[in-house]
Amino acid sequence: MPFGLLPFKMNKRIALFAIIALLAYSCRTDKKEDEFTISPDAGSNYKSGEQIALKIGYGKDVKIDSVVYLLDATRVGAAKDSSAVTVKTDSIALGARVITAKVYQGGKSQDLTTNINLLAPKAPEELGFVVEKVFPHDTSLYTEGLIYDNGGFYESGGGYGEPIGGNPVDGPSKLVKTDLATGKILQKQDIDKKYFAEGIVVVGDKVMQLTWKEKVGFVYDRKTLKLLSKFDNNVGLEGWGMTFDGTKIYMDDSTNRIWFLDKNTYQQKGFIDVYDDKGPVNEINELEYIDGKIYANVYHQDYILVINPKTGAVEQKIDLTSLYPEAQRNSGADVLNGIAYDKATKRIFITGKKWNKLYQVKFVKK
Repeated sequence: MPFGLLPFKMNKRIALFAIIALLAYSCRTDKKEDEFTISPDAGSNYKSGEQIALKIGYGKDVKIDSVVYLLDATRVGAAKDSSAVTVKTDSIALGARVITAKVYQGGKSQDLTTNINLLAPKAPEELGFVVEKVFPHDTSLYTEGLIYDNGGFYESGGGYGEPIGGNPVDGPSKLVKTDLATGKILQKQDIDKKYFAEGIVVVGDKVMQLTWKEKVGFVYDRKTLKLLSKFDNNVGLEGWGMTFDGTKIYMDDSTNRIWFLDKNTYQQKGFIDVYDDKGPVNEINELEYIDGKIYANVYHQDYILVINPKTGAVEQKIDLTSLYPEAQRNSGADVLNGIAYDKATKRIFITGKKWNKLYQVKFVKK
């Protein structure tokens, strides 16, 4: 390389570095949001009852007027600087929660966001069970919903009249009323084969029934099982289980979400997400409201969860593996599914899809 060209090339390189540095500085000063950080870090896990410290960070030369913190869409605090704002979580519903910090500077504002997962405060209490009585159950019923009523049951049996996922399902779907002592079907309403029936609730003089994927619900006369009307059900991914607390209907949809429905219009009013101390509990299935709590089957699992209907926390868990062991079940029997409650006598009934037995049980502390 000729010696005379070296200063020229070095000068060009220095000039290039100077331009790059100038552009980087310009970008940094133009994008003020890059000056701020927010905590906690996205995806952080907290247990219900723990406090969350919300805080922004910024350079020493940055001045702000104020910062307002929102949890989802609700204001939870404000500060004049980078001081932490503490949020209590005792009454917050479980699940993913979005945190927003609205930073105000010179009449303008910008939003910083992060998110946390709020889990149940502790592991669910393990309960045992005692079998008090055993009753017969009709094996043609692929149980999707079970409700005790004055000496018998309303039961929703699913089916398209053909195998589903390799499982033989005697169809079509049906809504029936059965006798507790004998298990015999006393009344029956067959349902069009294009619908797969799911959970049911009794509200006043009516029975409401979901369908699986068809996004349609049916309303029947409680005494005659005559179909009164249909309605569009666009709540959730699918229609699974239901229960009723006397004020609102609870409905699940194959996920860990339980929706609240208006008892007259069947429209959405809110929801909770079901979590234990480890994370979300998916495939919540048949539901029953018992003494202020939601009892739930979990699809393909031999246990029942006891859920707080205000927060979604799993508070108790009953392992029913030994109730009717899989190897001993009648031919064609499928998974545990079906919980019913006799409020007058405090009796709890449990069965499964196409089981030949229905159990009266009592849950007890271990």
